[in-house]
Amino acid sequence: MQAFIQTCYNPTPVTQQLTALVVDDTVAVRAYLKSILQQLGVTKVLEAADGAKGEALFMQHQPQLVFLDIQLPDINGKVLLQRFRCVDQQSHIFMISAYSSVDNLKAAVAGGAKAFVVKPFTAERISSLVQPLLSCSV
Repeated sequence: MQAFIQTCYNPTPVTQQLTALVVDDTVAVRAYLKSILQQLGVTKVLEAADGAKGEALFMQHQPQLVFLDIQLPDINGKVLLQRFRCVDQQSHIFMISAYSSVDNLKAAVAGGAKAFVVKPFTAERISSLVQPLLSCSV
């Protein structure tokens, strides 16, 4: 029981196992998200500036967390969301966009995204999405 309590209430082993992928064509957005995730304890954060690289990284690493921009230079993020869901139903995919239209929100939710994040976003918003995933679940 003591080992379970130590494992469950010590987030370090859990966060070290998490891999995150940030797919966004804006360097500043990728850097900001990477910084937030690392401050939360996610040690492996992969980055992609376009959909093709994002898809390749997703297939290779199958990350538990994905932040996926809708507007990418080569492919729509909603299409990538569908592809990612076909490969892995368990990953937590968060769609991000500066365009907070009802259609984008509906498409993200219908496609299986866990949340829709509107740019510009705060570290607190990202933390509120990620922090529950870092705690131990039984």
